[in-house]
Amino acid sequence: MKFDFVVIGGGSAGYAAARTAVELGASVAIVDKGPLGGLCILRGCMPTKTMLRSSDIMSLMRRAKEFGLGATNLKANLAAINDRTNALVKEFADYRIEQLKSPRFTLLRGRARFESAKKIRVGSKTIEARSFLISTGSVASHVAIPGLDEVGYITSDEALNLRKLPKSMITLGGGAVATELAQFFNRLGTKSTLIQRSNHILSSSDEDLARPIEARFREENMEVYTGTHLTHMSKEKGKPTAHFTHGGKTRRVSADVIFQALGRVPNLEGLHLEEAGVQVENRRILVDKQMRTSVPHIFAAGDCVGLYEIVHIAIQQGEIAGHNAIKGTRKKEIDYRLKAEVVFTDPQLASVGLTEKECQQQHIPYLVESYPFDDHGKSMVLGELHGFVKLLCNPETGEILGGHIVGPEASELFHELIAVMYYHGTVQDLMNIPHYHPTLAEILTYPAEDLAERIQSS
Repeated sequence: MKFDFVVIGGGSAGYAAARTAVELGASVAIVDKGPLGGLCILRGCMPTKTMLRSSDIMSLMRRAKEFGLGATNLKANLAAINDRTNALVKEFADYRIEQLKSPRFTLLRGRARFESAKKIRVGSKTIEARSFLISTGSVASHVAIPGLDEVGYITSDEALNLRKLPKSMITLGGGAVATELAQFFNRLGTKSTLIQRSNHILSSSDEDLARPIEARFREENMEVYTGTHLTHMSKEKGKPTAHFTHGGKTRRVSADVIFQALGRVPNLEGLHLEEAGVQVENRRILVDKQMRTSVPHIFAAGDCVGLYEIVHIAIQQGEIAGHNAIKGTRKKEIDYRLKAEVVFTDPQLASVGLTEKECQQQHIPYLVESYPFDDHGKSMVLGELHGFVKLLCNPETGEILGGHIVGPEASELFHELIAVMYYHGTVQDLMNIPHYHPTLAEILTYPAEDLAERIQSS
């Protein structure tokens, strides 16, 4: 079997690449071992956000008295939440499967492995192509913590399928998956403990952005330990127990369930990349800005690249790879200037562009201002007082370098910042754009005004 372009993995990046290549007139095959749908739909974005909606509503119902309302006898039915999630995931997956089975593509079910740089094998079939894309996604990482395998644990894959609410849970990790699901279970009634190695949760973000989320967790009676060293796991009185150091003291916590949420790694097992000469470093496929690997006609995109495990970026990477694999000239390159990320905790954290940490590491000059939600009219009306907005800009031109919102509806609000930054807009532009009153979006103008004033007076 011969094709112009073969895509290995039919998730967000793979489908985007296949669609792009077909639109450019290429013959395209998609190889997927299944289940079809991709990580985002099956075990990532869509199921988690469906579940989080339930815990967000539960949290609001518990606050009913604050708003002059009454709500009693509140109960969470995890099986019913799971059923709603599964129904929606099936709907999303069925649509993606329909797209993958389009006659525009040749869909091959099975596990692919490279036999050479120009040839792969899928089951008994040998497939040749002018170009390949590797978009095999990621899997939950296995972390060598003494005793962890022996006491047993669940990852996010199993957490999404639980039908009965655990009485207690220890979450290992402080990234997006760890924080979102730890808060989910805690809000539904599971006694939750989160243990994070770094000095604050969401360690890739600026520390000040993480602190309001940690504060909210503790208000909701979650135990949060940061700056820890996990030494080993054991079983005590039949329960898994985490042993760790914190604040110079040795501690231990027991729970019914250990949720291992210490990240994901590129899914490269069984691909035999060495047969194709594809270079891998720290378990991720190395690519350039054109999404090419070390072998010029082999591309990679999505989680297997290991740069940003974010769907819209995977789609951008896939589209660029699909274009460059087919077009001999006019190559496209990925631009991460507008890299955007959201953590769907409550309060939410949404970021676009550079953080203060990145500016300092890259020696990029910047000005920064922030404004708190607890002093903003609409957020006070809503009773959502946690967090703030923060803007970073060029100290001479005022061009916005980064925007960060930790607070209510951050995932929706920060799209205004993305739009302004897309056009290389300034804090002066953001300040002058009309904003309706009273809205949450108004808060973005306050740090913009402060920055504009600082630039004008300098």
